[in-house]
Amino acid sequence: MGKHARPSEKSARTASGGAVRVRSLPIRSAVRLRRPVDIWHKPALSAVAALAVPDFALFALGRLDLILYTSAGAMCALYAHGLPYAARARTLLWVVLGMVAGLGVALTAASLTTSTALLVVLASLVASVHKMVCDATRIGPPGNLILTFIAASAFFVPQHLGQVPLHLALALGAGGLAWLVCMAPALIRPRGPERIATARALEAAAGLLRTEPAPGGVERAGVAQARHAAAAAVNAAWHTLFLVSARTPAKAAARARLERLLVRAESALGDDPRSAAAEAERLTGWARELRSGRPLPEVALSAAETAELVGVADEVWEPRRPAPDRPGVLARLAPGSPLLPIGARVAAGGVLAGWASMAVGVGHPYWAVVTAASIYQANTTLSWQRALQRTLGNLLGLLLYTALLPLVHAGQLAMIVLVLACQLGAEACITRNYWLGSVWVTPMALLLTEFGSRLPAGTLIADRWIDTVVGAAVGLACCVLVTNRRATDRIEAALERVTAAESAASRLLTTGPAPGADDARETDWARDRLAGGLVELREAVEVAAGEWWQRALPEERIAHAEQQGHRALAGLVRRHSAPVPAA
Repeated sequence: MGKHARPSEKSARTASGGAVRVRSLPIRSAVRLRRPVDIWHKPALSAVAALAVPDFALFALGRLDLILYTSAGAMCALYAHGLPYAARARTLLWVVLGMVAGLGVALTAASLTTSTALLVVLASLVASVHKMVCDATRIGPPGNLILTFIAASAFFVPQHLGQVPLHLALALGAGGLAWLVCMAPALIRPRGPERIATARALEAAAGLLRTEPAPGGVERAGVAQARHAAAAAVNAAWHTLFLVSARTPAKAAARARLERLLVRAESALGDDPRSAAAEAERLTGWARELRSGRPLPEVALSAAETAELVGVADEVWEPRRPAPDRPGVLARLAPGSPLLPIGARVAAGGVLAGWASMAVGVGHPYWAVVTAASIYQANTTLSWQRALQRTLGNLLGLLLYTALLPLVHAGQLAMIVLVLACQLGAEACITRNYWLGSVWVTPMALLLTEFGSRLPAGTLIADRWIDTVVGAAVGLACCVLVTNRRATDRIEAALERVTAAESAASRLLTTGPAPGADDARETDWARDRLAGGLVELREAVEVAAGEWWQRALPEERIAHAEQQGHRALAGLVRRHSAPVPAA
């Protein structure tokens, strides 16, 4: 981090003399609203459609008591909207199976024991597994939250063992419907996800070009952040394209054009000599075309890029592939993984929060478990922010639910409409800030509870508020007490990876380009390893910087590694550009 370290950071000395980092807990940034994510409407509309069909069907059958099970499958429609459709199909299948598996464990446990204390323990363990697996697979929003909410609720639903197969079949059927809903846009815009990923990379590269150093070598504010954002966006776009098939001529041509656009975006990382302002406008214009669904723009290569293709242009174009030694999911969960302390936090926090809820006599201890599980983020500072956001959002959500009570009492049809409206509102707001989304999630959760068993509104609201406070307080205490000292170890591993990738890149740059596809492939893989390593290093630094009781970060080594890594990455970008496929 070096000069980018924040002034709010403090250090103290342990008894052994080692420096310990202590972070202040921010408040203003925790509640500040951001711009909404560009595709928020896609999971929102998908979830509403997937929920509406089974909800209205159950209403017609007079069996709204089964809505928890159909909601379990329907809410899988919130996942995987950033993936190309072939990869989305596979990922959603695993999400549905994971949801049904967690639901099956919960319902089976509920049918075999009535011990609330034991059910709290089991729900917390399942929540811990959800958290670690979702983080390891990098499934993306909404992460483990939906899986944990459904499973934790199901642990406390009265159940007979003979009912479990039917309830799981309902969840699986609704999950199948969610799969169809999420795949339906492929009929209209079959290459939409990869176009959006490429557009994001172009926009990030344009932002970098607009913040490049001024004449005279004076560095403008935000250049380092813009460079990291551009590298991360380009890296993410490449890995999205890696998932795109190029088996037919049409698919190959479309992917080749997107690759050429990414090459131009990458040129911003390589200190391209083009006019920065003009190139930024050009990249932004291409991004607008990609988002609008217009035909893919034709991209002309510069004279320098054309010269780099000498000796390669006669080769048959092949889609770029990722480096073969990328770490997999199992490697991220191996002994020594920084995800294991996070899992321990979730398990311990959930158990203690659920037991504390039982001690104060609340009738819904799983709410405390879900609250504790939901606040755990990558580090203590982010977990504090999430605890504050959830507490504020739930309080405002309870006020909203109170205002909606006349509609709630209007009948079950009105309740279904309110659930769908709250789901839409939650997805519209949650990307702006978690607390704003929680304002809508809270009444939706209470409404789903009401379908199974009606409780006095005052009791329901009081229970929810107490469980929120208890879950957030106990969960945050466990977050502070269960330290993640492996966060610094992750930095060391990331530094080693960046150093190795930078050394390999330097060797390639020293030897100079050689004609042939093998050299192009080695250059692509070197860029993939180095860009991925730089993104991982920056993420590791940000995680460790927000962790309490952490060893002092090797800031000089980090700054040097990032500087050398970005310099080598720029050299690789200048060395080789993707070849032009035959027309």
